Amino acid sequence: MQCITPFFVINLQVKKIIKMITLNNKISILGCGWYGLELAKELIKNGYRVKGSTTTPEKLANLQQSGIIPYLINFNEEENGFDRDFFNCDVLIISIPPKRVTAEQHTFLSKIEKISKAAETHLIPNIIFISATSVYGDYNEEVNEQTIPNPETDSGKAILAAELALKNITSFKTTILRFGGLIGPNRDPGRFFAGKSAIPNGKAPVNLIHLTDCIGLTMRILQKEAFGYIFNACATDHPTRSVFYTSASLRSGFDKPQFIDELCNWKLVHSIYITKKLNYEFKISLNSLV
Repeated sequence: MQCITPFFVINLQVKKIIKMITLNNKISILGCGWYGLELAKELIKNGYRVKGSTTTPEKLANLQQSGIIPYLINFNEEENGFDRDFFNCDVLIISIPPKRVTAEQHTFLSKIEKISKAAETHLIPNIIFISATSVYGDYNEEVNEQTIPNPETDSGKAILAAELALKNITSFKTTILRFGGLIGPNRDPGRFFAGKSAIPNGKAPVNLIHLTDCIGLTMRILQKEAFGYIFNACATDHPTRSVFYTSASLRSGFDKPQFIDELCNWKLVHSIYITKKLNYEFKISLNSLV
C-alpha cells in the first residue's frame, strides 16, 4: 500500500524551505569602504540581495557595477536626507568608523543614534556593528569578550559609546564585531613601519585580522543567525611587532624597520565565542606571513 504524505505536512515543509531561502536574504551595508565593498561582493556571490551606501556621489556607479544597489547616505546631514528604502532589509551592517579627532566622539554617537532611529522605524530585526578592539585599551593584560572595555583613545571611546547605544535598544538584536588591526589588499602591513627607526614597543604582541577573515566571520554570523552577541575578531596568533612588521617590510621589498627591544603598554586579544558560537577557524595565520 502506497504511503501518501498529508498535504498539510508537505505545505509545512515548503514553508520551511521558503523561510530558509529568504531568511536574512536582504542585507544593507552602511559604509561600502575597504571592508564593506568586498563583503558586499561576497554576499552577492552567495545569493544575497545587497544594498550599499556611500557618502560620495562619484562612487555610486562603482557600487552599481559590482552588483550592489547603490544609495547616497550621509548622516552628518539632515535626518530625512536619504532614501528610506535603504532600511528595508533583514540585516543592517554598520561599517562607518569614527574619525580620529576628539570632537568626533559626540558626532559619531549622534550619527549612530540617527541610524538606530531609522532601524527602529523600519523594523529592522538584526544589526551587525563593526567595532574595534581599541575599546579595551593597552593595560598589559590578555582580554576577551567578558573583559570590561576601558578605552584610552578618543576613537575607542566613541566606538564603545556607539556599542552601548545600539545594545540598549531592544527592538532589534545587535551583534558587535570587534576587529583588530586590518590587513589585506591595499593595506600591506609592510608599509606601516618601512624604513623607520627607533620604533617603540618592539616586543608587544600584535592583534591583527586579514580581510579574508573579516568577511568570513561576517558570513558565518549571517549563516548561523548569531545576533545579540559580541565577538572579538583577531587572528589567533600574536607575533611581536618587531618580528611581524620587519618580516612584512622585507617580504614586500621595503627597507627594514628598526624597533626598540622593549615591552611597554600592550594587550593580547582573545575570543571565547568565535569557536563556541560560530565554529569558525581563521583562514589567515599571522605566523604564515612572518
